[in-house]
Amino acid sequence: MALSISTSTSSSLLAPSGQVGRWSWRSARPATFSLTRTSLAARAAAGNAPASPVGEFVTELDAVAGFSEIVPDTVVFDDFEKFAPTAATVSSSLLLGIASLPDTKFKSAIDTALADGECNALEKPEARLSCYLTKALANVGAELAHQVPGRVSTEIDARLAYDTQGIIQRVHELLNLYNQHDVSSERLLFKIPATWQGIEASRLLESEGIQTHLTFVYSFAQAAAAAQAGASVVQIFVGRIRDWARNHSGDPEIDEALKKGEDAGLALVKKVYAYIHRNGYKTKLMAAAVRNKQDVFSLLGIDYIIAPLKILQSLEESVTDPDEKYGYVPKLTPAIGKMYNFTEEELVKWDQLSLAAAMGPAAEELLASGLEGYVNQARRVEELFGKIWPPPNV
Repeated sequence: MALSISTSTSSSLLAPSGQVGRWSWRSARPATFSLTRTSLAARAAAGNAPASPVGEFVTELDAVAGFSEIVPDTVVFDDFEKFAPTAATVSSSLLLGIASLPDTKFKSAIDTALADGECNALEKPEARLSCYLTKALANVGAELAHQVPGRVSTEIDARLAYDTQGIIQRVHELLNLYNQHDVSSERLLFKIPATWQGIEASRLLESEGIQTHLTFVYSFAQAAAAAQAGASVVQIFVGRIRDWARNHSGDPEIDEALKKGEDAGLALVKKVYAYIHRNGYKTKLMAAAVRNKQDVFSLLGIDYIIAPLKILQSLEESVTDPDEKYGYVPKLTPAIGKMYNFTEEELVKWDQLSLAAAMGPAAEELLASGLEGYVNQARRVEELFGKIWPPPNV
């Protein structure tokens, strides 16, 4: 399960109101959660390193969590009492994880989806399996929404990545299902691939008050277009961009960063962060595919950092006086928006043609690879549902 450790600072992943008690489910749990943690956010909010009481040491995890919401990636916690969950993500990967476990509280949510009369009445097998997948996502997401006080982000089928109206229709279907479970739209995010069609769907959905989370962002053009569209969250994969840069060349955006001696992934995050704050966009920025602790320190100040469990464990096990070690300071602050120089081409109003022209080979290849992975996961879920239908004990 991926867990996040949030500070007392505001977060678009947290619900605007309403608190739910601690979740004490203790079996193996593959999911994505956001968690509340006691933090040192007072000085962080003022742009300074968090202070510790005289003679008291804190972990590095406490220190960095004062600047950004830290989101552990794909972990399983046996001791859930250590954290208080506040938000969650539901995806095809999560459904596969639930189905693979012998007994979880979410199994019934999947069984109920497979017994749905509306889905069963569909004649075409493809439509029926797609219906099961949609109902299962909403059922599990609703269970999570009733367990955590924050937002639940729901993955949109990547097979719709180039179909704006298809994305919007699927979001509305999911939203209607969530409403049937008494989960309001303000508790929800919808995770959409950052193709032009996905960005356009985000714009239209946000205009309706429906919050979107754009993923598979590997270029400035994608991120800028998403911010202009009003996306609530934009997710950049720092490590994947770095990996591409190590094995390829010929991408102008990456080559420019390397000529300056910068890490290509971190440079993109900094540039996008500056762009968002320069223009006053509401979009929150999330960094994913973080490879080491130095990445975490270099990203301090960003809204969200997704990091592997081994990095989080290392930060948790490192006890430090934050006033002395590492000099914890935000690397990203709204002030950089005023200092960053953008070209006229980068400040344009993005459209489909300009986006396509600006996306280099790295973004094109990484986007295609990410979509392929999501599509394969969705197909695996549908294949599994086809094998276990009809479900037992419903």
